[in-house]
Amino acid sequence: MPFIDNILKHRSLSIVGLEKNTGKTECLNYILRRLPSEYINVAVTSIGIDGESLDQVTSTAKPEIILREGIFFATSEKHYRQRGLLSELLDVSDETTSLGRIVTAKALTEGKILLSGPSSSASLSRWMKSMERFKIDLTIIDGALSRLSAASPAVSECMILSTGAALSANIRELVSKTAFIVELIGLPETDAKADEKVSSFVDFSGDILKGEKVIEVEGALTDRLLTSARNELQSGAKELIVGDFTKIFATADQYRAFLRRGGRISVRKKSKLIAVCVNPVSPSGIVLDSDMLCKTLSEAINLPVYDIKRGNR
Repeated sequence: MPFIDNILKHRSLSIVGLEKNTGKTECLNYILRRLPSEYINVAVTSIGIDGESLDQVTSTAKPEIILREGIFFATSEKHYRQRGLLSELLDVSDETTSLGRIVTAKALTEGKILLSGPSSSASLSRWMKSMERFKIDLTIIDGALSRLSAASPAVSECMILSTGAALSANIRELVSKTAFIVELIGLPETDAKADEKVSSFVDFSGDILKGEKVIEVEGALTDRLLTSARNELQSGAKELIVGDFTKIFATADQYRAFLRRGGRISVRKKSKLIAVCVNPVSPSGIVLDSDMLCKTLSEAINLPVYDIKRGNR
């Protein structure tokens, strides 16, 4: 299984859905079922809440997360009490969330679990560090588009995107939206050294200092900052440096307008996208042609695309 083999080359993986109901949990369950957990130590958590049987917004049925015996996991106190499996309690964190402290445990039987782990990338990183004492070979982080920080290269070594008909019922538009995110993930690392004076940062008003050739952006890169930078391009080539792709909150139109004018965007740390999974079925019942979707998207992004539910891997 090349899909699983590729995952096993890394120490940590984030799975990020580009929209609700794009098959992220199906993808997670598929991976958990096929990992050789009897030979390696696998840990899983979520930076949001995942594993609910019913979508709280659309009231549609959702796949629940099923852990196999031997898998380590982290979830909130509230959801740990609701677990559908026997487990060994390993740790209760001092850090609290709205659902209680973070509980780390090991599944002793197969069963269902709701995952609601560390709520920030900093606390997630601390949890992953703490798991080293259990000799974890692979950590899987369940994420979401609204919580892209889980996919930051500062947190996970590689990532899988989940997309599908819930994002758009039109294949062309779906491919375009997904390809834009893939393009951001693939932005090149900057040539500028980390300790090199790159020039000024963007100020609080969103204005770019005139005459500067290379600008390091603190925080988020927005449409407003891109527009300001684009207006200054006549004074010389502009390179904008961001921490990583998760800091970019610009629209595709503004992003491409900046590039067309000769601007350049780079990152301090580049993320590694290893595959895209698709769900051709939307909650409203729209069903896209799976073969056409996988083929069109794969050609657009030059990466493997899998319809996990069909077993296409």
